[in-house]
Amino acid sequence: MLEILFYSITAMLYMALAIFAWLKAPRLRTFPESPAAVETQAVWRRLLLPVALILHAFLLARDMLGETGFNLNLGTALSLIAWLTVVIYWVESHWVRVGALQNLVLPIAAICVTLPYFMNAQHVLSYAGMSWFKAHLVISMVGYGLLTVAAFHALLLWVLERGLRHKGRLPALLNDLPPLMALERLTFRILFVGFVLLTLTLLSGLFFSEALFGKPFKFSHHMVFGFIAWLIFSLLLLGRHFWGWRGQSAVRWLLSGFGFLVLAYVGSKFVLEVILRRY
Repeated sequence: MLEILFYSITAMLYMALAIFAWLKAPRLRTFPESPAAVETQAVWRRLLLPVALILHAFLLARDMLGETGFNLNLGTALSLIAWLTVVIYWVESHWVRVGALQNLVLPIAAICVTLPYFMNAQHVLSYAGMSWFKAHLVISMVGYGLLTVAAFHALLLWVLERGLRHKGRLPALLNDLPPLMALERLTFRILFVGFVLLTLTLLSGLFFSEALFGKPFKFSHHMVFGFIAWLIFSLLLLGRHFWGWRGQSAVRWLLSGFGFLVLAYVGSKFVLEVILRRY
């Protein structure tokens, strides 16, 4: 009971912050709020999100660093990616007004934080103690988190551009956004950093497979989808730099690349662990 309690508290914190943001969306309020009340609410939000992140990190450490060794099954992997995505959003929110992003990120984090409790099969990595692998894991997970945030940004860009085309009408939950051009520039900066980390992940897996995983490199669905995602992102960044690609076409490219990235990692682990029961 104590175990599920910590998962539930963390998930409820994430959901409470998301619901609070929905209720406080400008077009959903029925009466104006004083500046003092707005500032008090902002302080509470700034305090509660770090608390949720600390609890989530504690649960991740418990789930991944068990007595049997380093466990990275599908549930813990998704929980880790969700935690990194929220951390990136939280850091980003200190510099850029992207409050609308929490309406996408926090509900997903609320679901993912509980997955290790229900998907508790042991996928122990015997090579997890090697320094090469630790570096590879950190680079790949941070890159995945950045590309996830870039994909969420792309969804916001799509909604924002459609709203501007229809006389500026936006859903109330998406009002807290920077101007379209500023959001687009920020999206491509995040995409570029995530792309660099994805490149390092693929290169390390390609050339240092023996040192990382204790076995020679061989092509798999995981690597093929990863390289397709890398190719799409590289073409998008080249198109942006040389031909100024932007708008709906750029959003489609970015989301397509992220879709292949999801297939490369989450899709492969789902097939192996959930369908084939191979750990």
